[in-house]
Amino acid sequence: MTEINHLLQTSNLEKEICKLPRNIEAEQILIGAMIRNNGICDAVEDIIKAEALYEPLHQRIFEQIIKIRKRGIVANEMSLEMFLKEDSGFIECGGVQYLARLVAKASIALDIHSIAKIIWDTYLRRRLIEIGQGIINDSYSYDIESPAQIQIEQAMTKLFNLAITGQAERTYAKLSSSIAEVIEKVNLVKHNPELLGITTGFHDLNQLLGGLQKSDLLILAARPSMGKTAFALNMALNACKALQKNTEEHVGFFSLEMSAEQLTARFMTIESGISYYKALTGKISDFELRKFLTTSSKLSDLPLIIDDTPALSISALRTKIRLLYQLYNLRVVFIDYLQLLRGTTKRSSENRVQEISEITQGLKAIAKELNIPIIALSQLSRLVEQRDDKKPQLSDLRESGSIEQDADIVMFLYREEYYELRKQPDEGSSKHRDWQEKMEKIRNIADLIVAKQRNGPIGNIKLYFSSSEGVFKDYTGRYDL
Repeated sequence: MTEINHLLQTSNLEKEICKLPRNIEAEQILIGAMIRNNGICDAVEDIIKAEALYEPLHQRIFEQIIKIRKRGIVANEMSLEMFLKEDSGFIECGGVQYLARLVAKASIALDIHSIAKIIWDTYLRRRLIEIGQGIINDSYSYDIESPAQIQIEQAMTKLFNLAITGQAERTYAKLSSSIAEVIEKVNLVKHNPELLGITTGFHDLNQLLGGLQKSDLLILAARPSMGKTAFALNMALNACKALQKNTEEHVGFFSLEMSAEQLTARFMTIESGISYYKALTGKISDFELRKFLTTSSKLSDLPLIIDDTPALSISALRTKIRLLYQLYNLRVVFIDYLQLLRGTTKRSSENRVQEISEITQGLKAIAKELNIPIIALSQLSRLVEQRDDKKPQLSDLRESGSIEQDADIVMFLYREEYYELRKQPDEGSSKHRDWQEKMEKIRNIADLIVAKQRNGPIGNIKLYFSSSEGVFKDYTGRYDL
């Protein structure tokens, strides 16, 4: 059998031979079993691929068995010899006699799935060693284009990719299986009035979207001061409360703009109704202070994970989300906000449109891969401010049409009150009275415009918004402050 010289570089050893993990006997039994019973080939191929075998000859025999099977030919000693007769390694090992020995070995195998998993385990260990050696070598290499932080992100990505290798090999599904899943979903909704997705905490929005659905990428866009971060925080809190009964599930909130402390302060303000600024300046009563402290205790029990790493690349974000998904079983992720993310390729960084396209495609890929909803906040173009009608539309999405293309749902937050407040006429004039009347009608009202929904209707939802507390609620008529 082939022996491999593995170079291991360390600080005080130049080279050393390292015997890589392998199980040659298990490989022989597996190949013998596949020849003995071609019926198990499909099941084996679902567990491992040829590259998982250590011995190169075994890899080639494995590949030939799969190819022969796909041609509708029985893979036995005779047919394999025909395809491998020019293979020097096959001839050196004894040719058809070697295949016969493998088939004889396979007679002792009781559980071929266990044998395949043993081979897969040794393959993963070899890949770990390879990645580890690569990390060591890269760490010794000083490259201005690849600082230590980038190398860490790349290492985390490689390790996570290795962790999920083989878990999602199949990207196809029979129509009959998909139909069964759809029918099950429809029946579930029909006989269960509760949401199929994760609640947003807002009745009308839940009715329109059916909650936050798995694998969806939702874009929440607005101009500054419309309250998009506050709305995302309210949704995150509502989702946390819905998931609180199950301590295994969590909500992730990635903030590229605000620190974890600032976000926590806003969560506490939303939940308590007491301004954090008021608390910091000592202008709260003893009663308000007790309420503020009680709120902090309640929030501590919520299943919320905050990451405030600034200037993340889409690659680093993907790695972080995957890691938190493994550790905390993330059910939904919020990202504030999209334009602060970076692309990973040099070409994308030179073209902002391409960079945003890479980012939105990456976010959609994460949502689909992990089967969770991702809500990404986004800025709108300044062109909105130049129009008389300030209500946003899809063409206002900043820097790239790929945002609209990649998103399953696009929502805009709009507050007429914000713009009207800046048009205040001189006091005492007739225009001022008209302005006051209009302000009374639109005070504390926010419009959530669902401008795109890939699998459902669009619409306009009215919400109540208190800017001092950052609180959004269902709009059910008049609210008194």
